[in-house]
Amino acid sequence: IWNRRSRISRVSGHKMLRAGVTVGTWTMGSRVLGLVRDIVFANAVGASGNADAFFVAFKIPNFLRRLFGEGAFAQAFVPVFTETREKEGEASVQRLIDQVAGRFGLILLLISVLGVLASPWIALLFAPGFADDPGKLELTADLLRWTFPYLGFISLVAFSGGILNSVGRFAVPAATPILLNLSLIGSALFLTPLVSPAVMALAIGVFVAGVLQLLIQLPPLYRAGLLPVPSFKSDHPGVSKILKLMVPALFGVSVSQINLLLDTVLASLLVSGSVSWLYYSDRLMELPLGVIAIAVSTVILPKLSRELAHEDATAVRQTQSWAIWVVLVLGLPCAVALAAYGELILSTLFQYGAMQVSDVEAASRSLMAYAAGLPAFMLIKVLAPHYFAHQDTKTPVKIGVIAMFANMAFNLVFVWSLGHVGLALATSIAAWVNALLLLAGLHRRGWYRVVGFPLAASFKVAIALVVMAQMIWLMPWAVDLSQMDVLNRLIWTALILGGAGLLYLGTLMIAGIRYTHLLVPPSAR
Repeated sequence: IWNRRSRISRVSGHKMLRAGVTVGTWTMGSRVLGLVRDIVFANAVGASGNADAFFVAFKIPNFLRRLFGEGAFAQAFVPVFTETREKEGEASVQRLIDQVAGRFGLILLLISVLGVLASPWIALLFAPGFADDPGKLELTADLLRWTFPYLGFISLVAFSGGILNSVGRFAVPAATPILLNLSLIGSALFLTPLVSPAVMALAIGVFVAGVLQLLIQLPPLYRAGLLPVPSFKSDHPGVSKILKLMVPALFGVSVSQINLLLDTVLASLLVSGSVSWLYYSDRLMELPLGVIAIAVSTVILPKLSRELAHEDATAVRQTQSWAIWVVLVLGLPCAVALAAYGELILSTLFQYGAMQVSDVEAASRSLMAYAAGLPAFMLIKVLAPHYFAHQDTKTPVKIGVIAMFANMAFNLVFVWSLGHVGLALATSIAAWVNALLLLAGLHRRGWYRVVGFPLAASFKVAIALVVMAQMIWLMPWAVDLSQMDVLNRLIWTALILGGAGLLYLGTLMIAGIRYTHLLVPPSAR
């Protein structure tokens, strides 16, 4: 029999889980299309020198997509928007978004123009190893001229998504990344025969995607009565507050992405193909990160902001505990699967056309290193919003600086002996440093403390992880997979990954963990 608090927690958990499923479902569709996109990439350009050039040019706007589209702008905007809406009413809210649109849009226009003009220097900055190959560096700069304006488009998309998420409309912002993948797939299939080199078509596809992603935001904003009309006035106090919060928020919430960019810089100094191997392994890691952690993070930020506005400390603790519990229960098996079965997944998805067995083996090693940090990446996504809900941007920045320097130090330790794998391992270690310091900071300030750690439930999850990993004994080697056709690879992948998933879920059920355990963390029941 539930007591009153437990019942309220479960009702809240149902609401958050439903919202999380909405975001996660659309994100899943986007990530699956992203894998289709990368299959097309692998078949068309593989891990060649031109591929390295495109992946560097694509990494920069893609990094900015993750930075703006998956949290950083929202972390600064949503708490101020929510506070204004709760305390000052709709007229003040409209004035806020109009003025943010005007000032923010002007800043983005200037940055985009400067980025296009400075593309040769940006290319050299992010890929210094390309300096030894002038043709490769020049190609990267040419590609950047098409991809860099994506920053402006996706930032405005993030602004629109922040408004819609704050009023409980999650579907369109979550579905928006699908347009990027559709545009790139279409460009790869239909535009590559028309331009030379072929990778230029992909850069054009990035630009087109930015335009489409912005346009799709307008109808739902209009229906919600919140369509911004840009204004260059600055008399609303929320505008300056958002801008002040946004700069450190960009860095504080995205240190893991900055670390991935540092990996690209150092990888450009290694053997040819290193940038591509890291790209393909990172892409697989992004699937569970986006479907689980980013979905949960998107849902809890408006909720934490409302609960803090109402000074409901109990609800804040339960919301944060729920987020941590969900990302660990769902994220840990994803990490184990990527580490144990990465070679199988990479071969099935990418080993066609220009992609070789050696490329799959190299990418699987860096994927294993990234998988070690996947739970930490997820924790960062659900812990950082707590600081921004308190409108505290300084602490995550300090923690981010520590984590970034840790990543640089570990890069120097591991890169010389482990190559591109060492870069991935250093990024994972830095992510754990970041996540643990974020959790410690919340505890120290009294904003969130782990009360009644669910030791028994955690032990059951650990047993389930060990059991699911036993499917590795059935996995064929990469060389054997390369000799199979597509259908046989898909059958093996479905058999092993499906079997691993059933073993995990079955073990949890036998151990007594049910669906309702995702509604309320064990310590809160």
